[in-house]
Amino acid sequence: MPPACPSVTQQLDRSQTVRLRVTARHPSLTSVTDYKDHGARRHEPRLTVTAAMRPQRTALTALLSLCALRAAGGIFTGQLTGVLDDCFCDIESIDDFNSYKIFPKLKKLQERDYFRYYKVNMKRPCPFWLNDGHCSINDCHVEPCSESDIPIGMKAANYNKEVNAEELQDCEEANKLGAVNSTLSNQTKEAFIDWARYDDAQDHFCELDDELSPDAEYVDLLLNPERYTGYRGWSAWRVWNSIYEENCFKPRSVYRPLNPLTPARGDDDGESFYNWLEGLCLEKRVFYRLISGLHASINLHLCAKYLLDDVWGRTKWGPNVEEFRFRFHPAETKGEGPRRLKNLYFLYLIQLRALSKVAVYFERSIVDLYTGNTTEDAITKKQLLEVLNETKLFPMHFDEKSMFAGDKKEAKTLKEEFRLHFKNISRIMDCVGCDKCRLWGKLQTQGLGTALKILFSEREIKNLPEHSTSAGFQLTRQEVVALLNAFNRLSTSIHELQIFKMLLKDKR
Repeated sequence: MPPACPSVTQQLDRSQTVRLRVTARHPSLTSVTDYKDHGARRHEPRLTVTAAMRPQRTALTALLSLCALRAAGGIFTGQLTGVLDDCFCDIESIDDFNSYKIFPKLKKLQERDYFRYYKVNMKRPCPFWLNDGHCSINDCHVEPCSESDIPIGMKAANYNKEVNAEELQDCEEANKLGAVNSTLSNQTKEAFIDWARYDDAQDHFCELDDELSPDAEYVDLLLNPERYTGYRGWSAWRVWNSIYEENCFKPRSVYRPLNPLTPARGDDDGESFYNWLEGLCLEKRVFYRLISGLHASINLHLCAKYLLDDVWGRTKWGPNVEEFRFRFHPAETKGEGPRRLKNLYFLYLIQLRALSKVAVYFERSIVDLYTGNTTEDAITKKQLLEVLNETKLFPMHFDEKSMFAGDKKEAKTLKEEFRLHFKNISRIMDCVGCDKCRLWGKLQTQGLGTALKILFSEREIKNLPEHSTSAGFQLTRQEVVALLNAFNRLSTSIHELQIFKMLLKDKR
């Protein structure tokens, strides 16, 4: 527990003629008011504030706000600790691992050209409803790259460069086959293309943008950071409500905590929802925790990069403690906030596990993170392998083998449901009204979708050939960039959470 705040009277000059008795017993008082001693307010503290006392009043206001934050910090940190549900890892171990092993390395990696440029189609229409949302500040806009900004190697290829003699021979064979196939009817050709697309999509957990579309453009992620945009209200609520209510394996009769459309239910604090959740199979619980963790991560970024001031075009961004309290503190969320943040840690573990498994894919000599700059590419791959090696050393990984076990037929059906539900969520990202929110929403859902693809492609990854490409498992450049940037967002969220914890603590 944090130490009690001192009596406010101890902080004022005792020569001042002030009669005031406000101590830590009144944490709700956050400003000094010139109270009138009459009527029903006779029980309230009495204080007359003169002009000479204004400096003391300012100090008193700051002191009382600090006292409230101290108490809040103690309650908050006490609930965000211990072992996570559905795994054998504790929060403290993740904090240490992220702070000392992962976050610094990811921060450097995201600055490399290969990972800072992301090709995305921001013009895809919402497939579910007429998109009528918008954000309230200019910073919502996403600025695409000019042609001259894009590394030369990315203009010519949208995938990881994997070339060898066998591939050149395969290309020659393909050209010969192409000459034969020219005799086929157009209808048959279209059928072959559809089959190829269908086969390629079977392991995808998200809807990938067509990088060959004329609407797809490169965006510099460093110049378009994820932060507060003022996007809220009906449009934003509809996106998240559709994700939770229609895609999280939840019947409409079970109400999600703090759902604005939930009818009044007396003193229900949300425990009925969690009792229902714990009764689900592991796979459906995992699905909900992934979505909740992603939501928490995004909200943390908005709190940490909040628009604090905007005067004459000069903007100031930084952590907003009150916004953080509103979204995550137990008192403000009926105890829901710490659960959301625990789901953030759970999501971090899932993507950490995926990176540790896919390390072997990138360790092969034929994989080159190609931008056209040989020196840059070598540094990028070296830094990536350093991150992946760290992920392999983490001792408390999530065990994905516990999922989709049991009866093979039922497991296969459940896995397909899981995949299609998440793929649907990735399509909902095209319904986000704020451009910058849409950009980072698409990237982070694609990153998580790629992580899920990796987790459930164990056999294909084990059978990867060392010196040639594999038809069984491939990652596009879009998937690689989304995977690492999405994990960097989670790592940053946990880093930012430590900052908010410190801001909430007593620093005396």
